[in-house]
Amino acid sequence: MYDLLVVGAGPYGLSVASHAAAAGLSLRVLGRPMASWRDHMPDGMFLKSEPWASNLSDPEDRWRLDTYCAGQGVRARHGEPIPVEMFASYGLWFARNAVPEVDERTVVRVSAVPGGFEAVLADGEILHARTVALAVGVLPFIEVPAVLRELGPSYVSHSSHHGDLDRFRGRDVTVIGGGQAALETAALLAEQGSRVRVLARAGRLNWNDVPPAWERPWWESARTPHSGLGCGWRNWFYAERPGLFHRLPETTRARIAATALGPAGAWWVRDRVEPAVELLLGHEVSAAHASDGAVRLETVSRDGELTSLETEHVIAATGFKATRERLGLLSDELRGELAAVADGSPEVGRDFESSVPGLFMAGLVTASGFGPAMRFVHGATFTAGTLVRGVRRRLGTMPVPVRQQRREARDPARR
Repeated sequence: MYDLLVVGAGPYGLSVASHAAAAGLSLRVLGRPMASWRDHMPDGMFLKSEPWASNLSDPEDRWRLDTYCAGQGVRARHGEPIPVEMFASYGLWFARNAVPEVDERTVVRVSAVPGGFEAVLADGEILHARTVALAVGVLPFIEVPAVLRELGPSYVSHSSHHGDLDRFRGRDVTVIGGGQAALETAALLAEQGSRVRVLARAGRLNWNDVPPAWERPWWESARTPHSGLGCGWRNWFYAERPGLFHRLPETTRARIAATALGPAGAWWVRDRVEPAVELLLGHEVSAAHASDGAVRLETVSRDGELTSLETEHVIAATGFKATRERLGLLSDELRGELAAVADGSPEVGRDFESSVPGLFMAGLVTASGFGPAMRFVHGATFTAGTLVRGVRRRLGTMPVPVRQQRREARDPARR
């Protein structure tokens, strides 16, 4: 029986695994490394977060994004976005160096058993562990507006369904949403020759400012400090003090998690959208009908005006809703034992342990507990160290950890 089973091999799962291995825990890591970044984001996309805020976490801080980039002959500079494909490659490099071998098989069911948990894999093998860390990313939590859910996949898809956008060349596409996913998807569609429009409820789009220089007068830094979630003291608190955020009243945490860092486009995508993409702002889809290869969208404006349009495909860039009910890989019994907070997400304690002893959570599903940082790679550093300490407490192994045998360092440029 393993001490810890890590389910998921994205930034959070790999970071948790690195810290767990360094703590001397016996563990198994399951999942395709960086799957969402490799399979569900089209070429041409960039990280919205700063490179220095996009590191996966290992205890010795050796396997950083800037180290990987340097090995590829690229400088990771403040204010210069990193391509998603480079970030995905960085994650694979991190997995090879900082994590025990990853088992790429899929977990289809996790159940509670005496003494811990059992995980059933897609090929039927069963693994047992005393504790489990769920780091399943965002894909289980895809949110598509109810009005579109009855349309088939040939007519509507979520923005995370697309590893490339080639199928839409020369076609008419409507992207719903006003955040980065919607705006960058629309830009890429326009640049490949699609006829594209953005439809959003907001009356105007929000755009992030160009970040201020890293080196600047002390009084500017004191007024609006840099943080992993952007400038300003509020963002600094969310980014750098998730533990204190967790101490806020539940209603306050839920409100902030739902409203902070709302939909906005990165500064570097604005000039690619406004001249090239039709913007239909202040409108919401009230009905949708599909027939003869087209979708007819009925919309209502903020002042009640009814309009309609026809399009060949709708891409819903409408985010994710991380609720307990969407944790489908948990058995019905185990999922039913999870306590939930007001927004439907699982309740987590100070060490990311759920109400089920030994079952830990990581990533987006913990945003109501530890704040907006859990929606970004930046939150993986706090999560990994804190969660593994919680696992060790649960296992009763809190003495000084056995330091993991250092792997022989290899030239990053050869990875």
